[in-house]
Order: sequence, then C-alpha cells, then structure tokens
Amino acid sequence: MGKMSRLGNALYEGDVSIDFVGRKWLWYAISGLIVVLAVGGLYFKGLNLGIEFEGGVEYQISLPADQVTQANVDVVRDAVAKTGIDAAASPIVNTSGKSIRVQTEVLSNAEALKVTSAIADSLNVDSAKSISAQDVGASWGEQVAKRALTGLGVFLVLVVLFIWAYFREWKMSAAAIVALAHDIVITVGVYALSGFEVTPATVTGLLTILGFSLYDTVVVFDKVRENTRNLRQSRRTYAELANLAINQTLVRSINTSIVALLPVGALLYVGVASLGSGALKDLSLSLFVGMAAGAYSSIFIATPLAVQLKAGEKEITQQDARAKARRRRDVDRYAEVPSFSEDLPVRDAPEGFETDEDGHVEERVVPVKAPPRRPEASGTGRVVPETRAPLRDSGAAKRAQPKREPRSKRGK
Repeated sequence: MGKMSRLGNALYEGDVSIDFVGRKWLWYAISGLIVVLAVGGLYFKGLNLGIEFEGGVEYQISLPADQVTQANVDVVRDAVAKTGIDAAASPIVNTSGKSIRVQTEVLSNAEALKVTSAIADSLNVDSAKSISAQDVGASWGEQVAKRALTGLGVFLVLVVLFIWAYFREWKMSAAAIVALAHDIVITVGVYALSGFEVTPATVTGLLTILGFSLYDTVVVFDKVRENTRNLRQSRRTYAELANLAINQTLVRSINTSIVALLPVGALLYVGVASLGSGALKDLSLSLFVGMAAGAYSSIFIATPLAVQLKAGEKEITQQDARAKARRRRDVDRYAEVPSFSEDLPVRDAPEGFETDEDGHVEERVVPVKAPPRRPEASGTGRVVPETRAPLRDSGAAKRAQPKREPRSKRGK
C-alpha cells in the first residue's frame, strides 16, 4: 500500500510519467483492432436477440434442483427438435435458476400444445403443473429497441451540450463522443462473439455504462483544464500538461474501476455459474465489459484525441514554441554563443557592450552621476524649498516683501 501511495504521489508531481499522449497511435491501433473484431463478430455471427425482440413462445419447466442439469437440457432440446415443427427446429434451451427454459419461434396453438406434450414426455412430468408457456409478440421488443435508441440519442446530445458548456470546448465534446462510441461498439461486439442473449436487461446495462464512461472522461478533462489554466506561464507544452493530467488521475481511475468491476464481476459469475440464463447475467455482462472499455477509453482515447484535435490552434502552437525555446535555454544558457575561430566574422557589439582597439568586446562602463543636491539653509539643516517665481514688490503694501532668512538674521 505504501508503494502504491508513493507511486501515486510521484505520478501526481510529475517525477514519474507514462507517455499516454505521445504514444497515441499505439493506443489507436489497439482500439482499432478491438473494434474490428467487434464489428466482425456483429457481421459474421450477429446478435442473439432474445424472445422479447424477435417474438416467440417461452416455456418454463419447473423441476427439483437435482434435475436441473445439462443432461436434461439436452434431452429437452432433442425432444422439441424432433416434433417436426419448423419454428421449433432450433430451440434455445438452457437452465434458469430452478427451472429449464425453452424458447422457440412463433407457434400456432396446435403447435404449442404439441411442443408442450413433447417436453412433458421427455422429462416424465405433468404438463399442467410443471410447464408454463408464454407467448411473446415481436412488437413489444420493437418498442423497447426504439425507445432505447431514442434514449441513446438524447443522451449523446446532452453529453455534447454539457461538455461544451462546462469546458467551452467542442473538441472535447467530440473526443468524449468518440470514446462513448468506442465503448458501445466493443460491448455490443462482445455480445455477438460470446453468443450471450440480448434482452431488455442488456439494453439497460448498455445505457448505464455510458454514464460511467462519461464520468471518468470528464474527471480527466477537468484536470487538463486545471493544468492549462495559466498556459502562457508554463514551461511545458499543451500535450505535456494533458499527459500530466492523465498521470495525476491514473491511480484514481484504476482504483475506481477495480472497485466498480469487482462486484459486477461477482454478479456475472453468479449469473452464469449458478443462476444460468436470466436478466442478472445479461445486465452484469454489459456492465462489466462497458466499465472496462470506459476506463480504457477515458485514459487512452479521449484525452489523446482531444489534444490532437486542439494541436492546430494558434494559442497551442505558440505555447509549444515558447516551451521548447525555454527548454533549450534552460539546458545551456550559452548554447547560442558561437565558438571562436580565425575566420569568425566581426560583428557589432551588442547593446550595452563596446569593442576596444584590439577588437575585444567589453561591457560598456557608464559613469553614474549623482542627482543634484538641493541647497540647504545655513545653520538649520533644513532644506530650502525651491522658489516658484522671483520676489517682487507688492503693489498693495508699497513695501518689499520679507526675504527668506534664518531667524537669527531677521531684523538686521
């Protein structure tokens, strides 16, 4: 724990630094590869949409806990497939808690009864007591998908407006949106590659991870703004200050992500290993993948992309030039002084210096003159004030005005 604290302090002070911004093309390449795999999974395998989106019939078979096994799942799958019904030729059969769940495409009443009978005969149970059937229409799933897309669109618009209003930077808004799209594509691609069923719980988890990803990104952006507030006085470039902000929030981002992923990972394990198919598994998978992708994108994608978008601004380029010039002067203050050679051209002495008869440049000595002293009154030590105008006879008194003399000499 002490080493972690020291590492966090070193990262915050800039003594230890990881070049996130400078290696942006490496992070872009890694993210691009992951996104290509996700899109490939979507294209070649597609999403395993649940019955809520496609419609169909769902059967719940209640059994004792010791009979909810993979062997009985295989028995039920074979029995349903052998009914000869096209809509039930490829049923989805899995365990769900203390029951076995069977999903088929849309069936007529006669076909549904035939499937129920086949399930009851395969497991030797009473169809009336142990088997329940639910007919789900595809229209409800379409409404869920439409509302989810509407919510996603509204959320993205609000994200753009919020970041633009808070940071006064549309380029940061663009970087945040790219990071969010990165997280969504990866999460959806994992669902396609893993074959997990997409249910309304999946949509809920997908919308939830957007807030988590945005929260992490805004924290890093806020630190970037704090570091670049007095940009002209800094001796670092804008990219270096942004990279410092990532390092300063790195330990916090890692700790927050781990604390969030541990309980979600536990839910995912329980949902897959113990409960089988269900809303808990669908929700936890989207949360786990989305949170991990969000933590990655806020560090490796959002901030480097924002720096790249702002690199062409006049203020940024001027600051980069100033910082590099100051750095060269700090390394060697006499680096720009040319070394002497016989063919060195004679140049005029710089301001404040002069050239003697032998051609040597020496500092010009300018004599310092003392300021003129003001006259002092004799015998008093007081400074005589300056006269504003010569004394003259007063026209009103018809006599000379008194002169400025010491008191000892007055009346003489």
